[in-house]
Amino acid sequence: MSGVDASLVDARLVEIKRLLGEIERTTDLGVDTFLVDADVRDATKYRLLVAIEAAISVCNHIVTREMDEIPATYSECFALLGRHGVVPEDLAERLAQMARFRNVLIHRYWKVDDRRVYEFKARNIQDLYQFVEKVREHVHGTTGDSRAAERDAH
Repeated sequence: MSGVDASLVDARLVEIKRLLGEIERTTDLGVDTFLVDADVRDATKYRLLVAIEAAISVCNHIVTREMDEIPATYSECFALLGRHGVVPEDLAERLAQMARFRNVLIHRYWKVDDRRVYEFKARNIQDLYQFVEKVREHVHGTTGDSRAAERDAH
């Protein structure tokens, strides 16, 4: 079992945060614009999908490198992060639901209710922000407060 590649994880976390910022801008447009503007809808779905994929990539990397386990599903991967204390268990469950939602976006895209996508992103985007924070703390052995103090010291 080899260690976690912090630079790889950091790159994925930066990507997730960038995508979340772009997704939030579509939330600001409101549900009506989201539902009638195919470009906004499609771009949002794609960004949401890529953000979830990046989180899954980070999850798999940590689980296989640190815990020496191979999850059978993407949702199981997040459950393992919760069981091992990388993220709180309630967050792990919400991330597992997000992984299942990703499967719907990819494998049953013709059945996706666009209003549900809008509601999902508006309601669940904070879970990905929390995932980024908890993983960063885990990989670097710091908390949000200690990182802020480190930045202020420089």
